[in-house]
Amino acid sequence: MAETTTTVFVDRFTHGLIGPDTGFFATVSSGSRIRAITPPGCWGPMITPDFRGGHEVTQPVYVEGAEVGDVLALHIEEVKVLSRAASTGTMRLNERAFEGDAFVAKKCPGCGRPWPKTELAGIGENAIRCKECGAEASPFHFQQGYTVVFDPAGRVAVAVDQDQASLFAKQATLYAALPDHSEQYPVLVFAAHELAGLLVRMRPCIGNIGTIPAKTIPDSHNAGDFGAFLIDAPHPYGLSAQELDAVRTDAHLDCTDVRPGAVLLCPVKVPGGGVYMGDAHSIMGRGEVAVHSIDITADITVRVDLIKELNLPGPILLPRVQDLPPIAQPYTTEERVAFQNLAEKHGLSVETESGPIQFIGTGGDLNAAVNNAVDRAHRVLGISRDEVLNRATVTGEVQITRLPGTVQLSLMLPKTLLESRGLWSMVKEQYAL
Repeated sequence: MAETTTTVFVDRFTHGLIGPDTGFFATVSSGSRIRAITPPGCWGPMITPDFRGGHEVTQPVYVEGAEVGDVLALHIEEVKVLSRAASTGTMRLNERAFEGDAFVAKKCPGCGRPWPKTELAGIGENAIRCKECGAEASPFHFQQGYTVVFDPAGRVAVAVDQDQASLFAKQATLYAALPDHSEQYPVLVFAAHELAGLLVRMRPCIGNIGTIPAKTIPDSHNAGDFGAFLIDAPHPYGLSAQELDAVRTDAHLDCTDVRPGAVLLCPVKVPGGGVYMGDAHSIMGRGEVAVHSIDITADITVRVDLIKELNLPGPILLPRVQDLPPIAQPYTTEERVAFQNLAEKHGLSVETESGPIQFIGTGGDLNAAVNNAVDRAHRVLGISRDEVLNRATVTGEVQITRLPGTVQLSLMLPKTLLESRGLWSMVKEQYAL
């Protein structure tokens, strides 16, 4: 590992896995910044047969003084789109190219070799070939795929036609802007060209960011929904349901609100925490209903602060104020005065200083994810589950983050409660309360 520094630029990736076995790229102290050029997640790693996970994330960074039970606050400072073009779409599986989990347990459909070494033979969806037997070896293809080109100013994107998609495919690494040490095949190679003329805004966000799990697992499966594929799986990364709950940190959020200006509080489950990032998107609607949004190469910078002994069971998000649901946005001065006047009229003493907070919940489906978020709020705040449910119904709400099972549970909470749990200072700073 490199020496402690105030800024580190990470340029190594973990080939689809994340956890203690991936090692640490460098050491930083609390207050430092971590910057990386992250390659696209999802489609590129998915079609690269020797990847053992669905993303290509950065090698983790060790934070001095971080111990199990602490929290690392990641301040998202920049997410800049570097890709000139990108492809995505709904997926179709090549059933002969994997065993059980197509994101993890890949094999050659010809010779049967697990995680085969491959090479490119031209462009198109049949271009990825096993070096041993020559068989087409990608586990994934597009059911409906499209390619967008980005406005250099970072404002908009437009889906292109077949001619333009083929041009991008022939220079896929260039147009994807892959960083030097990336090992994926850029999915631009497939020359996807449906939906030509589709108009798409740009609102970059980070899909996989946080601290490493306590055990090495596929990077795309560090969450309760995607991680469910690991339960009793026959490949080397299989876990029991109890093991998954114990080791995961839910860094694979796919949350459209994890963007510049947000603060993500991440549980530490190994000494040093292990901050990593990847799977950035040019834009993503809530739910990511097609399973995959537009994956891009991104220039990401975060600042990391160590918070001792906060002991979170899962991530807490402090989004930008405009990204909060209206029901959970901070009360205005006029509202606080109205609350106070009404309470006094009825002989009540109330606390009008309050702030919003979001608990991330994940699980095998949306009901399980909501239950997970409620349980985490109950454990962190020390209030009953019924109180969490009541507060979340009238001073907050649940938002679908990703299908099949990731949610954001927003709560407006009084200052004294947040102070007692060591959260008020961060909430106050984030929302200028």
